[in-house]
Amino acid sequence: MMGSGKTSVGQIVASRLGRPFFDSDEMIEAREGRTVREIWLTDGEPAYRLIETDVLRDALAASDPAVIAAAGGVVLREENRELLEGSGAFIVRLDAPPEVLAERVGNQGHRPLLDDRPLEELRRLVDEREPFYEEVADATVDVEGHDVDSIVDEVLRLFELADPV
Repeated sequence: MMGSGKTSVGQIVASRLGRPFFDSDEMIEAREGRTVREIWLTDGEPAYRLIETDVLRDALAASDPAVIAAAGGVVLREENRELLEGSGAFIVRLDAPPEVLAERVGNQGHRPLLDDRPLEELRRLVDEREPFYEEVADATVDVEGHDVDSIVDEVLRLFELADPV
């Protein structure tokens, strides 16, 4: 979910593993030459979700193993869940209650889904996406009350335990 720390944690995990790091939102913006917000507001959610699928496919197809911070809504499309599950990637979900996520992201203006009532919308999104996160995640790390370094350590511990290919 947005605000869970995917980018911050992912960058450090990638650095410690000596792997490239991909952030799906950054990939979308670089590819389209517009912000996620502009795409969302101009072209609509369905168009954004198609672009999101394309960049997920590109990130998963990278020649070298990488760390990917996939946007929180990527799980909404069945095609994306199939891509994730079929990729052989070790998928970690960073989890926090909606109240924590709302405190972290507030209304920063660049997340169109949170324009009106961030906490209520995050509660709705968590309820909607929870089954999909559970479907694709190999591991879940609770980020509430933990600093970035301890979250990174836990992700790396779980990664080593999983012994992914």
